[in-house]
Amino acid sequence: MAVRIRMKKLGRRHRSFYRICAMDSRTPRDGRVLEELGTYDPMIPDVDARAVLDGQRIDYWLGVGAQPSDKVKVLIKKYGTAGTHLPAQEAALDRLAQSRRRLEPAQVEAKTETAGPEQPAGEQPPEEPPESPAAEDRAE
Repeated sequence: MAVRIRMKKLGRRHRSFYRICAMDSRTPRDGRVLEELGTYDPMIPDVDARAVLDGQRIDYWLGVGAQPSDKVKVLIKKYGTAGTHLPAQEAALDRLAQSRRRLEPAQVEAKTETAGPEQPAGEQPPEEPPESPAAEDRAE
């Protein structure tokens, strides 16, 4: 069996997402995998944060004779265990995690602003003023 390390496409049209997998070379692109080795998300704005690989497992599969596809070969060279872009990738992943942490409290504040002012516990909403005596005479 010839094993290839290649990408499996997920997501939807115009919003693709890939898993980097070890697969039998005869299986279809989105077919059965032997093992998932990482992810690649081309929609992330920071280029160095797009690929996340499991370097030890990739080294294992390369050691037993698996052949990477052209695109995966470039990703392994950049982000594998001895990759050329590893420090930049760590910094990019940290920036991405911090930006996601900053968005969470902002989203909570946005929801409370749209809900309106909160009433303190135990207080009743203000009652409507009583109708004037003239309005009662007209109602009868």
